[in-house]
Amino acid sequence: MVNAFSGLKAYLDSQVLGQPGLTEGILLALLANGHLLVEGPPGLAKTRAVNALAHGVEGQFHRIQFTPDLLPADLTGTDIYRPETGRFEFQSGPLFHHIILADEINRAPAKVQSALLEAMAEKQVTVGRNTYPLPELFLVMATQNPLEQEGTYPLPEAQLDRFLLHLKVDYPDAATELAILQLTRNEALGDASVSLNPISQADIFAARKAILQLHLAESLQHYIVALIMATRDASAYSDTLANWIGYGASPRATIALERCARAKAWLAGRDFVTPDDVQAVFHNVLRHRLILTYAAEAEGVSSDDVLNEILRLVPVP
Repeated sequence: MVNAFSGLKAYLDSQVLGQPGLTEGILLALLANGHLLVEGPPGLAKTRAVNALAHGVEGQFHRIQFTPDLLPADLTGTDIYRPETGRFEFQSGPLFHHIILADEINRAPAKVQSALLEAMAEKQVTVGRNTYPLPELFLVMATQNPLEQEGTYPLPEAQLDRFLLHLKVDYPDAATELAILQLTRNEALGDASVSLNPISQADIFAARKAILQLHLAESLQHYIVALIMATRDASAYSDTLANWIGYGASPRATIALERCARAKAWLAGRDFVTPDDVQAVFHNVLRHRLILTYAAEAEGVSSDDVLNEILRLVPVP
């Protein structure tokens, strides 16, 4: 089963050049049953990546372009009156798909974001007095552009905490840029088609169960908890660290860190988790969950700087 997902990873890497962290993050979110927030400048294949995933997984894909005039019903659907029957009938919205691309999510107002929040957290939507379940396979990949902030609505902390991972993507190097030119030229000529057998939903659910059965040593469980506790009680490790962190991570972060570390170990073909697995996913799991102090912002300290310091101070088992 691991081979099928390794093949999917290779396919994603062939379609999204120079972004191995992004393609791995998408797979981790899929296997750990979570959602993904991707931040980066325009043109870095964020949309292309989730399109490639949709081709490699059995399921329905829908792209939602978030704009300031978007309404909650544009996501969830609405009740429509049918004159022939004299009754209201629910017309489902785009959220009732398996893979959702929420493009430029921070351009939507709070009402729309709250509708998405329920879908991400509870896998259901509420319209009027009725609640409707979403598909069992439900993955949201949201994107936001860090360069342009005019006309945007910052995501509330409650919604950020619902994202399993927060990935940052950057520009590729010169060699990769040349390969991108070749790939796009081949696609325009019709020579870039790649055969791929989509992974079934049953295989995805089976992989998720296998991941939860991986061996996770008790000492490593304590290490995961210690890393999270360091974000809440930073003074126990360093006064400087305590001066940087305003609010630490929630228990949801603990669960996410454990799940992602398991998924990374499983993708590597191992039946046990190592401290390296935990450290490899630590930044992407915690980056969006910390609230830094004004002192940290004044010093130019980023969330990644704080997380680096936590990894340095917390003893490794």
